[in-house]
Amino acid sequence: MAVPTALRTRRTIVDDDRPDALWHMERSLRRRGFSAIAGADEAGRGACAGPLVAAACVLPSGRRGRVPGLADSKLLTAAARERVYAEVVDRAVAWSVVVMPVADLDARGMHVTNIEALRRAVWNLDPGPDYVLTDGFPVPGLARPGLAVWKGDRVAACVAAASVLAKVTRDRMMLELHERFPEYDFAGHKGYITDVHSAALERHGPCPEHRMRFVNVRSARDAHAARSLQVTTGVDMVDDDLMSPVPGDVR
Repeated sequence: MAVPTALRTRRTIVDDDRPDALWHMERSLRRRGFSAIAGADEAGRGACAGPLVAAACVLPSGRRGRVPGLADSKLLTAAARERVYAEVVDRAVAWSVVVMPVADLDARGMHVTNIEALRRAVWNLDPGPDYVLTDGFPVPGLARPGLAVWKGDRVAACVAAASVLAKVTRDRMMLELHERFPEYDFAGHKGYITDVHSAALERHGPCPEHRMRFVNVRSARDAHAARSLQVTTGVDMVDDDLMSPVPGDVR
């Protein structure tokens, strides 16, 4: 089955402000015989703490696939994302979410782990898609045709839906981490680098949910360890004679 020239490119940039534009790519693919079109996206790639979450989603054709309020998750408020999340879960033909823990990110690196998470999210779809749109860069090993779309979460409905699934899932997990580690305010910044987060890292050092591949996290770890060593060394070097009672002292 022939794929149109615009869709055969490895990476496509689409920019269209029409209200209908979010569904344009999927309509075009359906006209060429692809009925189940999946979008895949991730959340937490740029954070220095917390998991990476990837999601994939196949929306139905027609009016049911027109999810109210759907947009790139980064453009929505937290409350709006929750509403859209519920609509996507209710309407989707198939959807999946994959969580990659910090240990995997530190062991394998961000890009390798990110690609693996997106691949797993697509593989977990049931029924599976016959075409895949990914946000930003290609995902090899999907065993089906696909296209990497620059800013795909802003121009393809299924990718936007996946971005909402991933973002809401990860935000909920970061709220749980906030309960375990309230000193870092994960509820506020969700693990991304902010002034508040940086100050907490400097004050407390990293927790087990921080990503050691990030330079700022390693620097905070080393600085915190150095301060702890100084305190310990200072206590060990106290002269015992200075702590001995003076003759006649009845303390």
